[in-house]
Amino acid sequence: MRRDNGRIQKPAVFAIVLTLLAGAAAEGGIQRGAGVEEVRSYRAAHERAIIGEYLEMLSLPNGTADGPDIRRNAEFIAAMFRRRGLTVRLIEAEGSPPAVLAEQSVPGAKTTIALYAHYDGQPVNRENWTHDPWQPILLNASMDNRGQPVPLEALPGAGDGEWRIYARSASDDKAPIMAMAAALDALRSAGIPAAANLKLFFEGEEEAGSPHLGRILAAEPGLLRADLWLLCDGPVHSTRRPQVFFGARGVTGLELTVYGPLRPLHSGHYGNWAPNPALILAQLLAGMRDLEGAITIEGYGAKVRDLTVEERRALDALPQADEALRRELGLGRTEGGGKSLAELIMRPSLNIRGIRSGEVEDKAQNAIPTEARASIDFRLVPDQCPAEVQALVEAHLRSRGFRIVRETPDLETRLASPFVAKVRWEEGYPAARTDMSLPLCRDLVRVLDEALEAPVIRIPLSGGSVPMYLFQTTPGRPVVLFPIANHDNNQHGADENLRLQNLWDGIEMFAALFSRLGAVRR
Repeated sequence: MRRDNGRIQKPAVFAIVLTLLAGAAAEGGIQRGAGVEEVRSYRAAHERAIIGEYLEMLSLPNGTADGPDIRRNAEFIAAMFRRRGLTVRLIEAEGSPPAVLAEQSVPGAKTTIALYAHYDGQPVNRENWTHDPWQPILLNASMDNRGQPVPLEALPGAGDGEWRIYARSASDDKAPIMAMAAALDALRSAGIPAAANLKLFFEGEEEAGSPHLGRILAAEPGLLRADLWLLCDGPVHSTRRPQVFFGARGVTGLELTVYGPLRPLHSGHYGNWAPNPALILAQLLAGMRDLEGAITIEGYGAKVRDLTVEERRALDALPQADEALRRELGLGRTEGGGKSLAELIMRPSLNIRGIRSGEVEDKAQNAIPTEARASIDFRLVPDQCPAEVQALVEAHLRSRGFRIVRETPDLETRLASPFVAKVRWEEGYPAARTDMSLPLCRDLVRVLDEALEAPVIRIPLSGGSVPMYLFQTTPGRPVVLFPIANHDNNQHGADENLRLQNLWDGIEMFAALFSRLGAVRR
């Protein structure tokens, strides 16, 4: 099947799909689904307006810790969906930023679909960005391909799917919010009704670990009453093909500090006598995982749930893209003993996200530093939970002779213990996984296959973490991850970006889901 700029082309087969849908409507009262061509025509004619509204949203700083900025984002998004005729309200728990809930009821609909995205963003170090992260820019190619700025007035018509928008949260995670809004516009313009009741739920502190989300959902039990939850976060496959995940890894984080002398010591006068905390930390971390990425903490993998037969088949059907991705990332080797990236994502991981001790290069001193710190994230899989993982890690530290403290140790504590480790845990949350064989899961895949005219990629578990477990309150009601951003989006890093074709494809796929899911025959 031919592709243009990473998008699957839809020739005469689309007419066949419409004919089949019309026949189904005549037989079973199912309304005709969204016309991909009608939606695409609307988008092509309104590219400037869509991108203009999106750039305005991206210009709002959205650091999770900045309450006034976060509220401005919530109010902007609420206004977006009120203009589109949805019923909108802001929901807050004590101490939380506002979550936005936009609802649309469809007369006679028997299915309710809820969609989740978050509008907050990762912290920003402006020194690492090529431009101001909250002054979004439009380039005619990626920065890696020497893209040049282009004016918004160049749209529509001159735009290319390879154009990129650079800004914090351009891909993670404001992209699906814009795509949902534009999909609603396109359907209304084409006179195509939604097939199901819609709940659009946008959170404002996902990047901080969603500490209040559980309380918000508990206080709003009606919010969770949906037949299907779609969590819209993360990237598409590295081949640029859309994918759905039926689970997500959990996460917990650790800030770990070990100690040396009370003041920096001359390495010549005191080396080999005064313990070096940088070396102590390096050896400690090296004892937690091996060079192939396997976690060596005793008992760590004891509760890992095996994949089902259908989940293994889905992994076997994935496109082979690891070698191309390895070259793209400049990796001389990969971990895992030859296993694929998809296979390894099904396992727990330990990532050292940062180490600090002393100085390097022109600031380096011939001295033994006073302390060494590491920031670590642990990705969890079913059926691990954060509390049990934290207990295993602390048992490992004690087995290596460390006394664990929660605050900076005083002199008495340091003198009484040969090794002291300050341990501070992030709360985190467990992993979750949905049964791929549930009827609505199969319906979801069928709708996306028809819209794409190619099989959507199915993956049992996402490598990234979202609090999926909070939405899995009713057995048999699926929770699925559905991302739209490009895989090379610099997510969480400097120069985060969104490839325009991913936004265009997202609009088409959301339109198909809104107009077809809940109306397909099982």
